[in-house]
Formats: sequence, C-alpha cells, structure tokens
Amino acid sequence: MKPYRGGLLLGIDTSCDDTAAAVVKDGREILSSAVASQVEVHRPFGGVVPEIASRRHLVAILPVIRRALDEAGIAPQDLDGVAATYGPGLVGSLLVGFMAGKALALAIDRPFVGVDHLEGHASSIWLARPALDQPAVVLVASGGHTELLYVRRPGRFESLGGTRDDAAGEAFDKVGRLLGLGYPAGPAVDRLSERGRPDAVRLPRGLSEVDTLDLSFSGLKTAASRYMLPAVRDGRLSLEDAAASLQEAIVDVLVDRLMRAAERTGARVVAATGGVAANRGLRRALSRAAQERALDLILPEPALCTDNGAMIAAAGHFRLLDEGPSDTALAVDPSARIPQANIGADTPVGKG
Repeated sequence: MKPYRGGLLLGIDTSCDDTAAAVVKDGREILSSAVASQVEVHRPFGGVVPEIASRRHLVAILPVIRRALDEAGIAPQDLDGVAATYGPGLVGSLLVGFMAGKALALAIDRPFVGVDHLEGHASSIWLARPALDQPAVVLVASGGHTELLYVRRPGRFESLGGTRDDAAGEAFDKVGRLLGLGYPAGPAVDRLSERGRPDAVRLPRGLSEVDTLDLSFSGLKTAASRYMLPAVRDGRLSLEDAAASLQEAIVDVLVDRLMRAAERTGARVVAATGGVAANRGLRRALSRAAQERALDLILPEPALCTDNGAMIAAAGHFRLLDEGPSDTALAVDPSARIPQANIGADTPVGKG
C-alpha cells in the first residue's frame, strides 16, 4: 500500500439516518456527493428509529458509494484513500458505513482513516473556503450535537464548549413537534418564523448569565411546553409567533457563544455548520454579529451543513496527511469526543 500524499478520497457517513458518500480531491474540491435520505421513513415516528436507520443503511450503502464514484467519473481503483465516520452517532448506523469503508479500502489496497463526525462538520469550512489558512472557531449545531470547536489548523480540532443537555436541533424538532409541525420540525419553524414576531414570547436563554462557552436548551424546551403551547392551543398565540419566538431564543444563544468563543480565542475567522446552520434566521444573525465585530464569517452552503460524505473526505484528507491510516483495531465509538481546549476564562488561545 502506497502512503497517502493527497489526491482522491472517498468519504462515507452513516452516523444517523442519512447514507452519504462523496469523492473529494485534496480535501478541498468536491467531485461528487451522493446522499440517500430516510426522512420519509422516520416521519411517522416523529424521530429517527435506530433499528430502522441501520437496516436502511444496509440497503443504501453500496448504491450510494457507486453513485458517488460514477458522478466523479472514477473507478474504485482510482481512489487514493477511503475515510468513514467512526463516531459519535448511532452505533448500528455507524457500523454500516465504517465497515463498508474499511472493506473497500482493503479490497483496493488503499489507506483507510476513521473520522470524528463533528470534525467532519468543521472541515466543511475548507470545502466552502479552500484557501483558508487561519485559525477559526466553528459552531457545529445539528439535531444531535451542539459544540464549539477551535481549529488551530487543518486537522487540529479542540473543543471549547458544548451543550450540557439537549442539542439546538433537538430543541427545534421537539418543540416544533409539540406545535404540530411534524418531523423534522426545524425547517418548518424556520419558514413560519419569517411571518412571526420574535418578541411575542420571552423564552429563557440557557446559561446566559454565566461566563461559559457551554450551552443548555433543556430549560427552553420546558418553558416552551409549559407557557407557549397552551397559548397556541387556545388561540392566544399564533403558530408564526410561537415559531419566531422559539427560533429567536435558540439563535440568540448560538450567536452569543460563537462570538464569545472568538473573543476568548482571538480568532478572526468564525464559522457555523451542521443542520441547524442552514436556518435562515441563524445565518442572518451571524452575519450581523460578525460584521459588527469585523470577523470573517464562513457559512457553508446548506447542502454542506447537513450530513454528507464530502465533509468526511475533507477531514480524512488532513488526518491521513498528519497521522497516516487508522490502526486496524479502530472501532466505532458512538460516544466519541473531541479533546477539550486547555484555556481559561482570561487566557486567549492565540492566533497561531
């Protein structure tokens, strides 16, 4: 097996309910991206059913990989390596993509690397801005994760803080579901918010009075169910105003923490990715906040914010260059975590 020096990398992600594969050149140029969604399968249950998700991945994984290779116009032997998500995520789902990636790499005698799903999301900044070479703070916000990552350089990630309970996307979906908006509720909340008043209901902003980069959304969910939902049911509050108030509360916290993280680290580049980063209200608020502080903001296109194989290929590229192939003993880890950054409240990380 020849060592990886760059080139064409296949990235595979099956961490939750999307089966995704993509071919990326040198970690920055997307040649193809294929995704098989399971939204319609899980919609009747109001959320992802792990057993169903893993079985659907088994059916979809090979066709999705083939589609990614065909769209890139290459054969498996043209690949220079394979990357797949090893965690965090649903264990049954992770196993499908991870083992498929391992098997393919073995079959074509190419390097294989396991990638952290959150590092994958953060790595989409190089797909959106290939020439980026500065340190950055990245907000990763999705249905299952909300975390702030400090990116010293490509392939080097440290956690600055994360949610202590529920993820931002979970708050969108669970409160939205209680409002009768179906699954997934996040996009519906975003659409309704365009016609609502964000100050109609004042919902709590978790940990807003604490000097921390951590986040919390459980109190918001409780307050919304206790005070906002009864008002919607008896007609005192419109769905549009409820959605706008919910979105405003979540967006306020996300923007506040990302701006705090930039100040704490001294980074002049900030970014947001993950499914929640496709939210139009969040993107507008981040644009305003970054402009006010003269920060360079990177917002990958929505297709790069949701789960995809290209972000895994980008992260895998830098991992292979830095550390080489993963140990053959590497296994999936549904609770994988990124190491914590070693900074204090008054100690900037620095700019290099």
